Amino acid sequence: MATLLVPQVTQPVVAIKGRNETFSVHRIYCVGRNFAEHAKEMGAQPSKPNDPPVFFMKPADAVVADGTTLPYPRGTSELHHEVELVVALGAGADGIVAADNALDLVFGYSVGLDLTRRDLQARAKARGLPWDVAKGFDHSAPLAPIVPVSECGHPRDAILSLHVNDRLVQRAPLSEMIFSVAAVLHELSRLYDLRAGDLIFMGTPAGVGPLHPGDRFIASVEGLATLTGAIAG
Repeated sequence: MATLLVPQVTQPVVAIKGRNETFSVHRIYCVGRNFAEHAKEMGAQPSKPNDPPVFFMKPADAVVADGTTLPYPRGTSELHHEVELVVALGAGADGIVAADNALDLVFGYSVGLDLTRRDLQARAKARGLPWDVAKGFDHSAPLAPIVPVSECGHPRDAILSLHVNDRLVQRAPLSEMIFSVAAVLHELSRLYDLRAGDLIFMGTPAGVGPLHPGDRFIASVEGLATLTGAIAG
């Protein structure tokens, strides 16, 4: 039997609220331009419901546990926050999933930050280049413990918010999302086979901005999950 040349990498996991079990992460998908006002603040046209959603990805090991002090990432002087509802899949499906059945795949929900190296993103956009390095870097997906659907249901109009150093910087109801969770899962399944362990960051409202060394943040989905953390000074 062949032996591993490189030691097997530890599987990234996320805590599950109130349980000793953990959630193994398979992939991290992210939705862009899912809040109209955020698209406008970034100088882009908001998505229309009949348009396909904009997707990008982060590596699974970008997840960071609640309460962590994060290092300021290399290669940037503009680290930005983007608070988001996060969907955790507990089941997968081969092929295209109908929107009417898509929520059956959901294990639970959480709140996270899609951290972004904004200067790298801006430079790439200006040159018409991919901007993976702006999104998919180490420690770029802080995430609160996942709350199972059996305990929280499917949040539809709860308030998504972010405080930085006790100042409210982002706030919007989930009802302002252009694409619902079911619609996003359907569209993702047209491109990828969805799997248990997938996380989907659902997009951010207006108010994105910088995080500086020493900053503290509190992200929340009202009545569901809270994430705390800080940027190392």
